[in-house]
Amino acid sequence: MSVAYFLGKGEPSQSEVVAQIGKDEITRQDWLNEMEGRYGKEVLDEMIDGKVIEAAGDKYDVEIDKEEIDREIKMLKSAYGTSAAALSINEEQWRKQIKDSLMLEELLTKEVSISEEKLQQYFEDNQAQYEIKDTYHLSQIVLATKEEAEQTVKELDNGSSFTAMALEKSTDTLTAAQGGDLGYVTVDDENYETIIKAAQDLKAGEWSDPVKTDEGYAIVLLQEFVEGETYSFKDVKSQIRRQMALEQMDLPVSTEPFKDEVDIETFYDGAL
Repeated sequence: MSVAYFLGKGEPSQSEVVAQIGKDEITRQDWLNEMEGRYGKEVLDEMIDGKVIEAAGDKYDVEIDKEEIDREIKMLKSAYGTSAAALSINEEQWRKQIKDSLMLEELLTKEVSISEEKLQQYFEDNQAQYEIKDTYHLSQIVLATKEEAEQTVKELDNGSSFTAMALEKSTDTLTAAQGGDLGYVTVDDENYETIIKAAQDLKAGEWSDPVKTDEGYAIVLLQEFVEGETYSFKDVKSQIRRQMALEQMDLPVSTEPFKDEVDIETFYDGAL
């Protein structure tokens, strides 16, 4: 089977061949039709929701500060850890989803008032939620012997792709399938104590010398370091207000209350 991807100028033709399997061909239109059939309604509904939130935000003059989005991302990275969710979405997508989510929460709760005393009490009762520990986004290549690991380091130093080497060589099947990506690991995670120690001496984009682990020898790549931070009541006051208000309202977080305020017309069966 041969597969070809074409990067041409201008708009791609719908008859463009994106894959060839023996004598059979898959055109761009075939591919798009298949994706639309599987995911079309879900994606379209999400896009409509995003536009509804944007329109409602403009109407009610609701904005979300960049600092609040940054804080939510930090919290998510620490909370998601090594789950698949942390590996399936890039940061740009995260920022968009977080902004939409926070704006929708703000819109839904804009008329709910909660006393300063209750907000402060919630913060004190849940203060641990607002303490972010140092977090490392790590990848690894695990080899059976030190000699294999040292040879792999040489290949990496000579320009080989870490992701490709992990897929090809790593004996840790779980992370190998992800190109070695381990996800986000907090500094106190005892399951990864050895590789965290190795990562602490690295800068983003650097990999370690082979490190002895229970599984063999690991080469550790630091993708990102997220510095820990403790947030004050002032930092998270608006977040707490929204959360308490939503619990008080006991309503689903949905764009439905705002859809009647904008003109929506769809040309896709089943949308909305």
